[in-house]
Amino acid sequence: MDNPLPFTWSPQLNAAPADQIRLLDVQTLDARLQQLAHKRRSLPEHAEIESLTKDLTQVRDLLVAAQTEESDCSREQTKAEQDVDQVRQRANRDQQRLDSGSVTSPKDLENLQREITSLAKRQGDLEDVVLEIMERRESAQERVAELTGRVSSVQSRIDDATSRRDAAFEEFDGETATLTKEREVVSASVPADLLKLYDKLREQQGGVGAARLYQRRCEGCRLELNITEVNEVKKAAPDAVLRCENCRRILVRTSESGL
Repeated sequence: MDNPLPFTWSPQLNAAPADQIRLLDVQTLDARLQQLAHKRRSLPEHAEIESLTKDLTQVRDLLVAAQTEESDCSREQTKAEQDVDQVRQRANRDQQRLDSGSVTSPKDLENLQREITSLAKRQGDLEDVVLEIMERRESAQERVAELTGRVSSVQSRIDDATSRRDAAFEEFDGETATLTKEREVVSASVPADLLKLYDKLREQQGGVGAARLYQRRCEGCRLELNITEVNEVKKAAPDAVLRCENCRRILVRTSESGL
């Protein structure tokens, strides 16, 4: 028995030339679907949204820190103002006692005047603390306002990029649905065993399961057949399903194969 041709997948697998050519139509549709999927995954908006989302997270963290600082300053200011008010009230009571003349003892008068002086100094020191806290709080409030604006700006850019991405998705998905339906129609006319082999090879060979033999060159691996291989292909029956000896893809003969 003669050895099988190196291009013949199986002596039992045969398909009419027209069916094999329709397989190339399926491959063309699969290639377009693959390109669409790649374009969908490679949209520049993906990287843009990812980068902006990272920026947004950072700015939000800064905003939370600024809001926390402003809140802390607010509590400090309230406490400091209460301290000032307590000292002021005590100083007012002492001053009223002094002005009322109810304290007659020279020693008590001296002690009262000393306490009023001390309270005045204490009140001044506390008021300075309040001013310092108010300055810090004002700075924190300005920071909060700035960061709130930045958050809004970055979020707006994310929304814009998302809108552009979604619009592209809609376009890609619509075209994909059309091609998928067309692929179903075309593939239904290809013999099941041939289509099964094609799908298996396509999965193994990076999305290309069948290739045209064009001018004695396999369009799958781009290698040209030598003279011996060309002669073997010429000897093969028209309905024999051939495989490229180099890339093992289904090799489909056409009128442009150069045989």
